Amino acid sequence: MDDVDFRFMDFKEIIENLIVRDNSPSIHEAIDRLFTDIANINRESMAEIQDAQVEEMAVNLWNWAVTKRVGLVISEEQKAKLRHVACKLVCMCEDSAASEEAIQRQILMNMKTGKGWLCVGNAVTADEFFQVAIAGLEQLYVKLMQRSSTEDHMTMQKIAVERNLFKVLSYQAESAIAQGDFQRASTCVLRCKDMLMRLPKMTGYLHILCYNFGVETYKQNKYEESSFWLRVSSGYMISLTIVKITFTINEINTNMAKVLRLLATAYLDWDDREYYDKALSAINLANKEYLNPAGLFLKMKILLKGEIPNEELLEAVMEILHLDMSLDVCLNIAKLLMDHDRESVGFYFLKIICEHFKSSENIGKALLLHIDMLLQRKEELLAKEKIEEIIIGHQTGRQLTTDLVGCLHNILWKKAARSFEVQNYADTLHWYYYSLRLYASDQMDPDLAKLQRNMASCYLHLKQLDKAKEAVTEAEQRDPANIFTQFYIFKIAVLEGNSDRALQAITTLENLLTAEEPEENNLLTDRGSTVMLLSLAAQFALENGQQIVAGKALEYLAQYSEDPQQVLTALRCLFRLILPKVSQMPESENKKKEMDRLLTCLNIALLKLAHSFDGEASTSASRTNEAHWFRKIAWNLAVQCDKDPVTMREFFMLSYKLSQFCPSDQVILIAQKTCLLMAAAVDLEQGRKASTTFQQTKLLNRACEQIHKCRDIWNLLKETGDFSNDPCETLLLLYEFEVKAKMNDPFLDGFLESVWELPHLESKTFETIASLAMEMPAYYPSIALKALKRALLLHKKKESIDVMKYSKCMRNLINLLVPEGVLSTELCPPEEVWGYFEDALSLISHTEGYPEMEILWLMIKSWNTGIFLYGRSKYVSAEKWCGLALRFLDHLGSLKRSYETQMNVLYSELMEALDKNKGSLFNEE
Repeated sequence: MDDVDFRFMDFKEIIENLIVRDNSPSIHEAIDRLFTDIANINRESMAEIQDAQVEEMAVNLWNWAVTKRVGLVISEEQKAKLRHVACKLVCMCEDSAASEEAIQRQILMNMKTGKGWLCVGNAVTADEFFQVAIAGLEQLYVKLMQRSSTEDHMTMQKIAVERNLFKVLSYQAESAIAQGDFQRASTCVLRCKDMLMRLPKMTGYLHILCYNFGVETYKQNKYEESSFWLRVSSGYMISLTIVKITFTINEINTNMAKVLRLLATAYLDWDDREYYDKALSAINLANKEYLNPAGLFLKMKILLKGEIPNEELLEAVMEILHLDMSLDVCLNIAKLLMDHDRESVGFYFLKIICEHFKSSENIGKALLLHIDMLLQRKEELLAKEKIEEIIIGHQTGRQLTTDLVGCLHNILWKKAARSFEVQNYADTLHWYYYSLRLYASDQMDPDLAKLQRNMASCYLHLKQLDKAKEAVTEAEQRDPANIFTQFYIFKIAVLEGNSDRALQAITTLENLLTAEEPEENNLLTDRGSTVMLLSLAAQFALENGQQIVAGKALEYLAQYSEDPQQVLTALRCLFRLILPKVSQMPESENKKKEMDRLLTCLNIALLKLAHSFDGEASTSASRTNEAHWFRKIAWNLAVQCDKDPVTMREFFMLSYKLSQFCPSDQVILIAQKTCLLMAAAVDLEQGRKASTTFQQTKLLNRACEQIHKCRDIWNLLKETGDFSNDPCETLLLLYEFEVKAKMNDPFLDGFLESVWELPHLESKTFETIASLAMEMPAYYPSIALKALKRALLLHKKKESIDVMKYSKCMRNLINLLVPEGVLSTELCPPEEVWGYFEDALSLISHTEGYPEMEILWLMIKSWNTGIFLYGRSKYVSAEKWCGLALRFLDHLGSLKRSYETQMNVLYSELMEALDKNKGSLFNEE
């Protein structure tokens, strides 16, 4: 059936639709709506509906509420609300002429509605319905009396009414208790009591009711009220012994004892001095009615509260043995005596118990309790005698049960632990020896391994290394995968100076830490324990001069600890150990491994610092100091890796990342700038050597990222001072140009537009641009030409030309324009090329110091160009270039003699060839 929206129905429609539905998400809403509306509805507001219809509607709603329906789940409170509505509807129809049946129905509905509200904790609303029910009972009683014809009939009718009145009064008593109204509750119960003569079967009900009241008020620490209800309850039990209704005699006695025990407890908790006698009297009556261990224990507790002399107490205790109580009961009482500082009675009773139950298979319980009590009271000599007796008996046939052996172990280990705490290791061993004797030689119990470890610890404190080693060997045989076993193996190896064994134990500890499924045992094998042991291992190794071992422990500690401060402290210590040795190591595979190890450690430091700073509004001074320390370490390590640029780059990048946790002052900005420049330089160098395009692209992209970050830092840095002598900006320009050129960036020309306009660039920068423009896979000869032209111009503008630099730049330019002696016209016309040779010749003519080899190179380049043109039948141009070569020849020094004769001969031959071909001179173009 589809759901119905109850919000737009009137009261009658809601009821009619509700009772025909099995389940609906809106049912709960409808119930709340009915409950709210009934408070504002009376008979006048429903005048159009006849009484019979109203009654039918109420009865149908009532039946629907109490009927179990498949798939319908409504709470007890909602059921109470529905009964509330139905009951109110029925009561609207009442009048003075109502039939007995109608009145009885109203009484029943009011009683059940009130009880429903009482069950869900609304005692105030429940009282309203109970009052209406009582009024209905009075009305019914009058009607019944009016029509009763005989005395017997009248009595029967009266009993019927009183039975319902009894229930209503008991409900009202429950409501009063719930509201803390003791006076009203007791009044209701007393009225019920007056009816018991006519309703004897209700005696048991009233007994249980009062007992429950006693329990409830006892829980609320209302001992006076509790004792009242319990006394009343016990009184009704006495009545039951007379009428023998509902309960058997045994049940009556058992219940009576139960009530009296609680009464005695209430007296004791109320005020053990004032009500001591009453508590004792109540428990004696309880034990007389029905003797059980709880009653005996409570009596002993009461007697101890009364501070009776030991002689009287002993008499009471001995009575327990005569009552043939179990061993457990006797032992509990013995413990109670000890807990109340009645040692003399307690020990005597224990002695009697041990004798009395000596043939019992559970006598070990008594013996162990005796030992435990002796140890708690520092009667160690007597305790040792008892322990010896038990161990000898256990070894010669009077074996303890497995549970009792475990209990004895616990007693011995606790005593050993107390001795260990006060550093009395010899005494600790004494108690552990007792425990060891209880184990079989071939037993593989993990606790035996733990015992051996504990004994090894004592031996180590006593400087008895051989015995400690023997104990640990035993532990290893039984529990090799235990972290504490490996820790003691480690300690002994360190003390013996066996570094290899110590390292092996540390590695095993690390393996246990990373194992996916560590072996289960009774020891603490969680990650935190292993990390703690790694910390202790590092400290122990350092204290004993085992630095290599300590370093490995610190490395594992930093790797696995979840405490950032512990990790950073471990790493600082590790670096202090390793750095001096690494700095002195020659370049080798071992040094590379150590550098990689330090790199890993710095990455861990970076991670932990990142977690420390994450989410903090302001960084703490300690964390900043940590970041500074590790940043400097990374920087220094980078400087040491000049022979390994890839590793150097990693250290510089780590130094940069660590510096980001430091305040951005000038020092930090300079360091960040340098780190990024160095990292970018390495990536560019590696990119030049890359064997694949993919690898090269990856390196160039990474370099580009670092360049952009560095430029941002450089812009900030320039605001903090004068950095006019810092080459950073030029380097960034060159690095970015190289990336763009080699990646064939389509916006390269746009990038260079701003570069050409920069006023502060030097000739060296332009020469580098030219070189990069032609370095594979880049190929931009036009850019190279433009850059070299600017470089030459800058050389010539200087007051004093550096002929060495000028000659090098000129060679690069001419090589670009005349590659391998072939005059190229793609980049510029021949006249312009000729002009550059003329410029060089002019400078050679007017300046001293031009490198002779460069003059020779220019001469050969000119000559080869002439020969090339001659081969192309361009005779005039050929003669021109060859003549230029002879002009360069004139400026040679020591080399002139080597070339002069040969070149003059060749030139003469060239002239003769030119004369023969004069006819073609005008065919050059």
